[in-house]
Amino acid sequence: MRSNISLVLLLFFLVSSCRKGEHITTDTNAKLTIATPELLFDTIFTSIGSITKRLSIVNNNKDAVKVSEITLTGGSSSAFSLNINGEDTFNKNDLVINGQDSINLFVKVTINPNTESLPFLVQDSIILNTNGNRQVVKLLAYAQNAVFINGQTIATNTTWTKSLPYIINGVFTVKSGSSLIIQPGAKVYFHKDASLNVEGNLLVNGTVTDPVLFCSDRLEKLYNEEPGQWKGIFLKRTGNGMVKNAIIKNASVGITSDSLSSTAEPKLILSNSIIKNMQVAAYIGYHSELLAFNNVMYNCGNYLIYAVGGGNYNLKQNTFAGYNLNFPRKTASLSFSDYLSAGAYNKLRLDLTNNIIWGSLTNELDIQKKTTAAIQLNLWNNIIRSANSSYSINGNILNIDPSFINKEMENFEVSADSPARKKGADLSSDPYFTGYLNKDIKANIRISPSTLGSYEK
Repeated sequence: MRSNISLVLLLFFLVSSCRKGEHITTDTNAKLTIATPELLFDTIFTSIGSITKRLSIVNNNKDAVKVSEITLTGGSSSAFSLNINGEDTFNKNDLVINGQDSINLFVKVTINPNTESLPFLVQDSIILNTNGNRQVVKLLAYAQNAVFINGQTIATNTTWTKSLPYIINGVFTVKSGSSLIIQPGAKVYFHKDASLNVEGNLLVNGTVTDPVLFCSDRLEKLYNEEPGQWKGIFLKRTGNGMVKNAIIKNASVGITSDSLSSTAEPKLILSNSIIKNMQVAAYIGYHSELLAFNNVMYNCGNYLIYAVGGGNYNLKQNTFAGYNLNFPRKTASLSFSDYLSAGAYNKLRLDLTNNIIWGSLTNELDIQKKTTAAIQLNLWNNIIRSANSSYSINGNILNIDPSFINKEMENFEVSADSPARKKGADLSSDPYFTGYLNKDIKANIRISPSTLGSYEK
């Protein structure tokens, strides 16, 4: 008999413990704890959905509560969509949340295009009713209309302005004989793995105050500095480019250039621009030609510049900062070679003047001669991090830190006591002096002897 009583008591305690937190309270003080009173989505483009955000709803009471209503106010016509514990719905009734338990709401937003040219605000709310308590979560999203380009090809001269951003999906091609002209302040966004292929001419006319932007179409903070989101800009065999005052970021390769120019114009003039956060390299050239003045390149996976198969490279007053926030790099920031393959090697002409070539590795400049092709080198007045003592001529400064103001904050101007100050060679007779080299990346007048790198001090 005594054993039967003990068994009954044991079963009673087991059942009671299993039901702990499952008793539904109607106490009006039993409120839910909501992680945030509002969800804000960064600016997104119309027709392109946002990332999914999670909203945690917690019952910190010892007893269960019944949420009589969870409602997306805008219902089925809302720009926002709601998923409650795995179910896509805009309304859920009588949902029980056990004591000391929680549920997750997942929210996305997709906004239809309209006639607005400036970003506009889209709003809605989620309402939760529990024991007569009404709790509200505000939903806010900034939206931007855009010009959507899906795998197009242009064969006539085309101008892009800053009135609306452009979003490229797939491969956008500028055919031979035509030009794409991009005016100051224009923004060009690329969907995942999209690219710009140039068989004709690319003319990017940014200004100091109105640069042209090339980046991914994901504007959420999560993606702001994420490399490899789009493929890059490709100058094909017949393509030429002039890129001035641009910001190019978050691609696999910023600019890839194939072959020397097929016209009297240089293959690519790149000036006063920033190229950063590339998965592989800022620039890759295959027996090609690059004239680069007043640029800043940094945070790229393997290289800042990778030029193989020979070619012509004229690089003056640039800041090459081989610091990698996202990559364990093992290769020199600047790598040049006469060799591409057993059947493809050519003369290499390289002019490096008044640059800062610095970074986290012992050797940040690698010039390779692998074939019988001639190499013509002009290295004047650069700061170079290198173990190659032969570079210590012609005013070059080896292995003395240029003293960037704050590389962690991406400020590659040099400090007041930098060895780069007033060490530049006189470029006043350079054919590109008036158009490019007489001012720095911020349009400050250069005073000879100039400060090395992109920023005059």
